[in-house]
Amino acid sequence: MNLGIIGTGNMGRILVEALIDSKAISPSSMIITNRTKSKAMLLKDKYREIRVGATPEEVAAQSDLLFICVKPLDIYKILDEINPHLSNEKCLISITSPVSTSQIEKKVSCSVVRVIPSITNRALSGVSLLTYGENCSNYWREKIETLITKISVPVSIEENITRVASDIVSCGPAFFSYLLQRFIQAAVKETEIDEASATIFASEMIVGLGELLKQGHYTLPSLIEKVCVKGGITGEGIKVLDNELGNVFEHVFQATHTKFKEDLDKVEMKFSK
Repeated sequence: MNLGIIGTGNMGRILVEALIDSKAISPSSMIITNRTKSKAMLLKDKYREIRVGATPEEVAAQSDLLFICVKPLDIYKILDEINPHLSNEKCLISITSPVSTSQIEKKVSCSVVRVIPSITNRALSGVSLLTYGENCSNYWREKIETLITKISVPVSIEENITRVASDIVSCGPAFFSYLLQRFIQAAVKETEIDEASATIFASEMIVGLGELLKQGHYTLPSLIEKVCVKGGITGEGIKVLDNELGNVFEHVFQATHTKFKEDLDKVEMKFSK
């Protein structure tokens, strides 16, 4: 199977690296392209057998399975360019949440899937969110499930929870990295610890926390209960968090959903032309 990737920005690059490092696909079976060719060439420098296509049309023509990893408003133009090369036997994957599989299916005749990845996929972990187009063949459903399992846990979702699921899976690592940075900065400000030591301690703590949950030793509530000894120091910190966090996460979801609605409206205008 030849796999093509149009767009090797942040997420496109992560997919290339994860798919190759997991041995889901060989470099020689992959053809990539990017508007800024130097970004694609950086990947060829790393994986010498990757082919770099001159245009999206060239990549589409040589691919059985094609990932489009570009901004939502750029997809419409690319679909027009590559459509002559998308036969019924092929499959097209979009990774952007505002563009639905039904919108893409109106423009192409091949199988369509939306896969929303996460930066955690680079470590061959985390979740990828899958939505299959109505006309996606069983062959490609099975093929995609097998492929994505190599780099993450594939979870099929319905359209109505696309944004919130993406907030948790895809945006979540950035949100919690920000919180961890603030945690480190506060420790440095309020105590005599240096930033390098605090960063090591916090980073290893979060890795260990992930392992505890992954291995099933604790749930989130039971972990809090285990660490919070009655009358202890942890409980005092939890009280502060409980009092001061307020509705911050509700506001986060409100903000992401507002921006998502704006993006949906812009995409709808493009596809309704």
